[in-house]
Amino acid sequence: MTSALLPTYARAKVSFERGEGAWLVARDGSRYLDFGAGIAVNGLGHAHPHLVAALTEQAQKVWHVSNLFEIPEGERFGRRLVDATFADVAFFANSGAEANEAAIKMARKYHAAGGHPERFRVITFEGAFHGRTLATIAAGGQQKYIDGFGPKVDGFDQVPYGDLDALKAAITPETAALMIEPIQGEGGVRVVAPEWLRTLRRVADEHGLLLILDEVQSGVGRTGKLFAYEWSGITPDILSAAKGIGGGFPLGVCLATAEAARGMTAGSHGTTFGGNPLAMAVGNAVLDVVLAPGFLERVRETGLLLKQRLAALKDRHPGVIGEIRGEGLMMGLRLEVPNTEFAAAARDAHLIVIPAGDNVVRLLPPLIVGEAEVGEAVKRLEAAAATFETAARGAAE
Repeated sequence: MTSALLPTYARAKVSFERGEGAWLVARDGSRYLDFGAGIAVNGLGHAHPHLVAALTEQAQKVWHVSNLFEIPEGERFGRRLVDATFADVAFFANSGAEANEAAIKMARKYHAAGGHPERFRVITFEGAFHGRTLATIAAGGQQKYIDGFGPKVDGFDQVPYGDLDALKAAITPETAALMIEPIQGEGGVRVVAPEWLRTLRRVADEHGLLLILDEVQSGVGRTGKLFAYEWSGITPDILSAAKGIGGGFPLGVCLATAEAARGMTAGSHGTTFGGNPLAMAVGNAVLDVVLAPGFLERVRETGLLLKQRLAALKDRHPGVIGEIRGEGLMMGLRLEVPNTEFAAAARDAHLIVIPAGDNVVRLLPPLIVGEAEVGEAVKRLEAAAATFETAARGAAE
């Protein structure tokens, strides 16, 4: 029977009925080690008891009331995020794209509130991915996402990563902000050097620009810090987060300093579902776990172990794996074989990995994994790599 769903995804022929920690169980009972985590979403794995309890408890109370009323769990969640970061205020949404839309609007409104509405352009960086809305595909600048959707939304200028001369040349009297992912996820797990983030902070300050960090994929413990910007020693003016912040529940947030948010007054922005009681209950439960003593330290330790095991794997399979990238539990393998074929081979070995740009596959396991899961994942990656070497030998013969 033909699917009734819009065919915008090339879906793998497998479906899952339940999950347990870092494992997914398919409908035929087979078990898959999940090193994709729903594309960096299920940070605490599947069916985490604390998240399940928080969701079910709230579900028996109230699901939705709208932002016309106070939502105490949202107030608490916002305060906890503010206290744990650079920010003074939080705006809750439902996705990373919505969080980025809020960030972009906030940057424009900041300058308009200061008497400079002409300053609306945002400089972004080649290889970026900021979402699928008309504005965020323009911000990302990748033509494959823009083609066919009419004129590119105005207000975004892309420059090469690391090119200071190009960056300075792109700054005009209309420039409002710089926007960058500390680690490009969809772009191929490209880690932005801390020195470059410090340069961007300095350039933004020199030119009166806001610095926006897109931490939709790199945030909420993924690199071993609550947010990846912490490794650089700088703070942004605005930050977007989503994915892992809801642990699997649709949730996004735009964090900002009070100064950056000065133009966002009553009626300037809104959302029907953002900050709803269900999402806030789950978000608070995620923070309970991620901010618990020792949790991020364990992520760092496991991330180092994974990087070491992957480096050894690369040494054993240089014809398949060309480079190891990433930080913490946001790792990438740049491949010498097609990444989609490698992901399929890994899936045949019952390991889930996620293709990305630059012929990379991402390893984005739940943050709760340990040595046993890392060892099992590398074993299955080894099996996937071996299939390409066997095929190459057969072709040579």
